[in-house]
Formats: sequence, structure tokens, C-alpha cells
Amino acid sequence: MAKRDYYDVLGLSKDATDAEIKAAYRKLARQHHPDVNKSPDAEEKFKEVNEAFQVLSDPQKHAAYDRFGHAAFQPGSGMGGAGSETTGFPGGVRVDFDFGNSGFADPFEIFEQFFGGTPFGGFRPQPTYRLSVAFDEALVGSEKEVEVEGRRIRVKVPPGVDTGTRIRFDTFSVVLNVAQHPRFQRDGADMHDALDITPAQAALSDHIEVPTVFKPVTIKIPVGIQSGTAIRLAGKGMPHLRGGGTGDHYVHVRVVIPKKISKEERTLYEQLRALEDNDKKEAWW
Repeated sequence: MAKRDYYDVLGLSKDATDAEIKAAYRKLARQHHPDVNKSPDAEEKFKEVNEAFQVLSDPQKHAAYDRFGHAAFQPGSGMGGAGSETTGFPGGVRVDFDFGNSGFADPFEIFEQFFGGTPFGGFRPQPTYRLSVAFDEALVGSEKEVEVEGRRIRVKVPPGVDTGTRIRFDTFSVVLNVAQHPRFQRDGADMHDALDITPAQAALSDHIEVPTVFKPVTIKIPVGIQSGTAIRLAGKGMPHLRGGGTGDHYVHVRVVIPKKISKEERTLYEQLRALEDNDKKEAWW
């Protein structure tokens, strides 16, 4: 069964504001929550609503979905799914690596903001503090200061952190908010960018220099490349938080037809069309 459009799931138009997205989620999540709705399909609808909200409430995933649709999150697209991992650090510090980018760094906040309590009816064991991190700081790592419990502490930010990364101390937690790259779309350790090329470059190939998070790379455009094709640059993405190494950089090629052409270009296009017409006639006969 085909996956429904996320805007349709939430009953929204594609120009919906953040406030409208949150309001629609709040209404539908209450309506389909399995603890409230006892219909057989309530759980599936609740999951569908949450999935749509997680994408549309996150600026990076939202932009990727608007550009590439559901294909942006399918296996093999280079834009992976959600996942998380926790690892220990000495000195009573623990970092939770959240690759989901749900738009809400702390899952307790969803219930507190929308439903008035924690999902388990308990209490938050630790206060949470926010820390903003620039993209370049997340790329190479840094040390930041944050004020907690009336004092300032230094927090070591490892390379590759993302929005939602949680650093746990003994009595409190620090949740990171990483700024977006001004050009690239990020998904975990992978980066995505669009590249516009001309019909001639698509038909004949070309070598083009493209930017990545560290330095520009020259890529070869294959002969006959189709619009929408993604070229993978292995190891040119963000550092991985787990196990070392780096993610990949994906260049999504778009073949752009010029809106205005010169007189000489028009002559050449007309000659090309004549050749194409002859090829069609020969194929017919």
C-alpha cells in the first residue's frame, strides 16, 4: 500500500505554518491515541500522524520531503531513517546520539506540551538545559559553556553531533540544537545538495566542482544522466558519532531547461529537433 502524503495525513496544505502543523498534530494525536480511541485502526493512524509530524516539524526533514517526497527517506536514497544510540563517557557524562531529528529534542516535551504530562505518568528525573551549536562547531567539535543550576560549566561537543544529541551529567542533561548548513540538507552524517546542469551537460557529460562540508570536489557528470539522479560522494559527509569515519555527500542532479535562449542557440535547438524527427521517422518505418 502506497504511503500517504504527510500533508494529507495532517489535513494541511503545503504552505502550512509551523503553528498549523503543531495544531493539526495535537488534534489528531488526541483523536487517534490508542488510550482514547478503541477502534482497530487507531494505533496505525496514531503512528501515521506521528511520522508525518516528525518530518514536517523538523526544518531539515521538511525541506527534504518537499524536494524529494517519500523517496528522501527510503533505503538506498542516502537519507536513512530514524535511530538512536547511547554511549558512555568518563566522569559521569553520557551522550545520547539521536539521528531521528524529530524537531523535538526531548520526547517528554511532546507529551508535556500537548498532553499535559509525561508518557508514563511519572516525573522528569533531571532538569534539561539547551545549548546552541553552530554547524562548523558540530563538524569539527568544540567546547561550549552553558549555565546550569546557577553556575557555568564547559561542555565538550564531539564532532558530528546533531540537533537532539543529549549529554547527560549526574544531575542534569544538556540537549544540543545544531544550526543548519546554509546550503546543504543534513540527515545524520549524510549531506545532500542539488546541482543544476544544462541539457548539453546531461547529454554530453562534464566535470563540475561541487562544494562539500570540508572542501570542494570535482565530479564527472555521466553521459545521458537523468534529472533526479543522485551522485554519491563516499566519505564526504559529516563525521560519525559512532565508530569513527564520515557519512556520504549526495549530489541530486537537476536538468534545467533554459527559459530564454539566444538566436544561435535557437538555431542549434531547431537542428537538433530536426534530427530527432528524422530518427522518429526511421524508427517508425
